[in-house]
Amino acid sequence: MTAKLFEPATFRSITSRNRIVVAPMCQYSARDGMGTDWHVQNAGAKSAGGAGIVIVEATAVAPEGRITPGCLGLWDDAHIPAVARVANVIAMSGAVPGIQIAHAGRKASCHLPWQGGMPIAPQDGGWTPQGPAAISYHPDGPAVHALSAGEIAGIVSQFAATVRRAREAGFKLVEIHAAHGYLLHSFLSPITNTRNDQYGGDLAGRARMLLDVVAAARQEWPADLPLFVRLSCVDWVAGGLTIADSVEISRMLKATGQVDLIDCSSGGLHAAQKIPSLHPGYQVPFAEAIRHQAGIPTGAVGLISTAELAEEVLGNGRADMIFLARAILADPAWPLRAARQLGAPLPLAQQYHRALLA
Repeated sequence: MTAKLFEPATFRSITSRNRIVVAPMCQYSARDGMGTDWHVQNAGAKSAGGAGIVIVEATAVAPEGRITPGCLGLWDDAHIPAVARVANVIAMSGAVPGIQIAHAGRKASCHLPWQGGMPIAPQDGGWTPQGPAAISYHPDGPAVHALSAGEIAGIVSQFAATVRRAREAGFKLVEIHAAHGYLLHSFLSPITNTRNDQYGGDLAGRARMLLDVVAAARQEWPADLPLFVRLSCVDWVAGGLTIADSVEISRMLKATGQVDLIDCSSGGLHAAQKIPSLHPGYQVPFAEAIRHQAGIPTGAVGLISTAELAEEVLGNGRADMIFLARAILADPAWPLRAARQLGAPLPLAQQYHRALLA
């Protein structure tokens, strides 16, 4: 029997050669949003390593939507050639090129992680974080600007324009980032969204901005290409999002007919979050619940580092795709090793077939 992990997966007109997805991981190596050779080699290594889909890191829709000054951007047409090189190198090695579109919201304007990651004040070269309400993520960080309804509409348009640029750059999949405490997640959670207008209140109101973004993105994204959404399925904080909420959000997204998969992560909204147990596959139950209760394909992510665990998740119908982050960052050839372990054909580029003799 063929290993489930190495069965092809089709979303609209796009077929992934297997069910391994390189999750978007920030590289903090851009200059004024512009991609560099680092992004090309990083993505190329992951594709040559045998993954089916490679999703480029969170890519900002506006300068103030960056987490750090080193974050990748696609808010200007001038950014297109650099990310087009990235999309091309992914496709050249046989993977589907994807890109995650994002706005950092209230977690914006921070130093690079290896510089401490602390907030940068506007007077020190940073910018003003934005959110549904004036609730800061960093207690000592700059004040958060509460967005007006008109400003929300403007950001929705920025998402759409960025998706258009992703299309022009040659990407075949986009993922909308609505997780990890960034702007769209902060609208979804009752902890950070205390609005009383059409973008707040009950879950339907809090989900309105995400639904608006998806609809606007689809206006710029071809109907035959897939669109994913990443959710933080629980906030891990009392009074925050629960898996029941995320199942309902996923039902809303499915009902639009515009979303093809929910990428099921968690947390990132509040510094006081408490994850009961960090164990391999600890987020898989979220993907399983949404898959079965909302009836939409899901991706499982989070401390999945062995081929055996990935195969179990897929084989037992708990998710449709396996998203790898740290494991594939440490070993871009993880898919090749997994194929050997599971007795599957190696997803190897023709140029590397002589390695089969090793």
